[in-house]
Amino acid sequence: MTGEQIPPAPLRLPQINAVPLRAPLDWLAAGWRDFCAAPGISLAYGLVLAAISAGIFWALYSTGSASWFFVLLGGFLILGPVLGMGLYAAARALADGRRPGLWEVIWVRDAARRDGLLLGLLLVFLYFLWTRIAQVIYALSTWQVHKTRSDFLAFVVLEPAGQMMILTGLVTGGFVAFCNYSLASVAAPMLLERRYNVFMAMATSVRAVNRNFYPMLLWAFLIVGLTVIGISLAFIGLAVVFPVIGMASWHAYRALTREA
Repeated sequence: MTGEQIPPAPLRLPQINAVPLRAPLDWLAAGWRDFCAAPGISLAYGLVLAAISAGIFWALYSTGSASWFFVLLGGFLILGPVLGMGLYAAARALADGRRPGLWEVIWVRDAARRDGLLLGLLLVFLYFLWTRIAQVIYALSTWQVHKTRSDFLAFVVLEPAGQMMILTGLVTGGFVAFCNYSLASVAAPMLLERRYNVFMAMATSVRAVNRNFYPMLLWAFLIVGLTVIGISLAFIGLAVVFPVIGMASWHAYRALTREA
């Protein structure tokens, strides 16, 4: 946020490459290679995020709000793209043949501008929209408040109303998450290219998902599956999963787009 000039926006959006179905596996492999190339910074980034996530979950559990766990998971997936800005910067540095520095990952100058803020605010809005939807679904499904995890699990597994609640929540949450994914999966790393504004980045992201629907759907499933695995390992798994996914997302952006 100095007097440095931001390059003027190009007249055309980037062109979208068609990628094969197995491309997400290649992106994941590239993310793993980046993780191994900068393990200290990657692990530190992941451990901080894992600790914050575990702390939020423990606060919910200890205050009898176990039913909010799925909302927490949804929020994690929705806000994930903007939480990975430092990892995109690290992957970019490695692609340029440089070792990323700690400050370069903590303070991502290219993302600390109005367009990055606007994307973050949009994702926060989608997250709060999801929480309100979740509250309405829960309120319409039962007249009880399930204060313990066992009570909530019994309601979800044994009662038809609980099963319908989960099904409805998955459908509506999936829709919100897919809207978020379409807007941000490419847009977040693209904003490190200072010549693009947030609207160009989101339009490019939607176009990339539209042209490569099945590969991007596979990439979405991989992100969700690996995140669930990381959380299920007492959140410790996120220390590895999140950095790998974050750096893989930079490679996904580079593979999906090219200059017009």
